[in-house]
Amino acid sequence: MTTNPFDEVRPPTLQHRGGRRKKRRGADPNATVPEAQFGSYYGRNIVKAPPWKKEIPAYLFLGGLAGASGLIGAGAHLTGRFELRRNARLAAIVAAAAGGAALVADLGRPERFLNMMRTVKLTSPMSVGSWILVGFSTCAGGAVMTEFGRPALASSEPNMLKSLMQAVTGSAQYAAEHSRGFVPPTEAPLVLAKAHEKSVLLMVLDFFDPLMSAGTAFFSPPLAAYTAVLLADTAVPLWNQAYRELPFLFVASATAAGCGMAMVTTNPAQTAPVRQLAAIAACVEAGADVAMERRLGEEGQPLHEGSSGRLHTAARVLTVAGGIGAVLFGRGRLGAAVSGLVLMAGSACTRFAVVSAGITSAQDPIYTVRPQRRRAATRQTEGMGVTQPGQDITI
Repeated sequence: MTTNPFDEVRPPTLQHRGGRRKKRRGADPNATVPEAQFGSYYGRNIVKAPPWKKEIPAYLFLGGLAGASGLIGAGAHLTGRFELRRNARLAAIVAAAAGGAALVADLGRPERFLNMMRTVKLTSPMSVGSWILVGFSTCAGGAVMTEFGRPALASSEPNMLKSLMQAVTGSAQYAAEHSRGFVPPTEAPLVLAKAHEKSVLLMVLDFFDPLMSAGTAFFSPPLAAYTAVLLADTAVPLWNQAYRELPFLFVASATAAGCGMAMVTTNPAQTAPVRQLAAIAACVEAGADVAMERRLGEEGQPLHEGSSGRLHTAARVLTVAGGIGAVLFGRGRLGAAVSGLVLMAGSACTRFAVVSAGITSAQDPIYTVRPQRRRAATRQTEGMGVTQPGQDITI
């Protein structure tokens, strides 16, 4: 037996008494280990829930409202509904500005948003979404400038023509006096310059107006949809499992909100297509919501509990009521306004419900483990191992 200097300080080995344990009388020889019950890792959640507060669901709602309003404004531009175009454009830029403010409030400092613009990562929904927001805001702001800039210049056209005639007369007098060597103090050249400047500005605004409208229409659908892709790309169980239905739900909800805003702010004589679109959006949103719940199954339980459940129920009721009200009562000014407000409230409740339910599913480990076990059982029945190469075993 070999020894070393550390044996002197090593504690003595305890002697086992009684030898082998005797079998207890009456013990069941067929007893097995009971089936393991579900537990967590020391009471901690497996997936880290996002530390989002009310600013993020507010941004989701405002971004969708901005995108839908921008698309409605572009459609109104094509169909010659000038009041609807003006109101939709104004709603788009205001909603985009408010949504950007909510996003900056969640980030904490404005420079953090600017840091997101330093790179473009096409595989990151957050990076792509930031550039979509900037592109939409630029085009929507340009559309608003052309919308309100042209009337301001056009309203001064009568005075401009009068000044132009006076300028022409003054220029003739200026040339005659100048030929005789006497130059009177006239403002004719200045008036001509101002008139020319106004005409050039009108031409520039007329040129950029359809371009800004087309740019807004281009960025509107991605702005309304990218937030759904952003949520589904996370590891939050509820959002990740609803990746197929979530874009349809968010786009339909945004469309309903945009139609509701147009119905509130615009004369019903110009909102007939908007009311039809609102009814279609309400139907699509209700259908996408039902399909999402069917896919989630037991994992969709957070949508029916607590504040998330109340918001989800309110979203369903308000969306259906707003769609019906748009069809039945949308021709009257009061009915259109009430239906529009109901649609916007339903859209906001949808965003808040989905965000709240997703955070709840991340905080409870059962919504992470149960889908993993179900997928593992499915692979075993198909003859594949749980760790089959090339197969994704994560959520």
